[in-house]
Amino acid sequence: MLTLKNPTGLAKAVVALLAGNILFDVLLGLFEVRWLLADAMPYTFDPAVFGSVDLNVTYSMSFTLFAATVVVFIVWFHRLRTNAEVWAGDLQGRKPGWAIGGWFVPIGNLWIPRGIAVDVWRASRWQPYAADGGQGLTLLNAWWAFWVADWVVGRVSGQLYKHADTQEAYDSAAAWSLANYAVDAVAAVLAILVVRRLTSMQRAKATGMIPAAQ
Repeated sequence: MLTLKNPTGLAKAVVALLAGNILFDVLLGLFEVRWLLADAMPYTFDPAVFGSVDLNVTYSMSFTLFAATVVVFIVWFHRLRTNAEVWAGDLQGRKPGWAIGGWFVPIGNLWIPRGIAVDVWRASRWQPYAADGGQGLTLLNAWWAFWVADWVVGRVSGQLYKHADTQEAYDSAAAWSLANYAVDAVAAVLAILVVRRLTSMQRAKATGMIPAAQ
């Protein structure tokens, strides 16, 4: 027998982790700005350009935080998908396991999780079988658009840095990297809003409260 699972605690953890990622986006973005203003290739920088900040430690902390965010977010996402099975299992286009596995399918992860999120959103509404109206999915679609853009821009900046060997090439890579941090920050803000909205919708539905804004 399927039972509802409370996603509130996980949602709070996801929001806190995403907020931490935004702070690192701002910090690392400032590094890129200073690289662009330094008018010198990265390997010629004097440590004083960045003050007392150890870049290796900073990037390591950023990656660790990102990895933790991915794990907790996917656990939260799977929990919401499990609850959706209780309310409107027939509206779910993929099995609950895809709420985890879908994120790791090469290329497919650019649309599979979004489809699952849409199905979960509909099941979490007060009236799951009502037609999509107005701006019901606008927030979710905006978050996904920025997530895909972040994925694309991140890979472009990574390749540019990998092959950079001139001042102009490093400047181009730094500019793309700066754009990546900006897009990532916006995606994280929208992700926070999605997490809060979906969690609120499921909590309201599970407790019989007045429907959350949808």
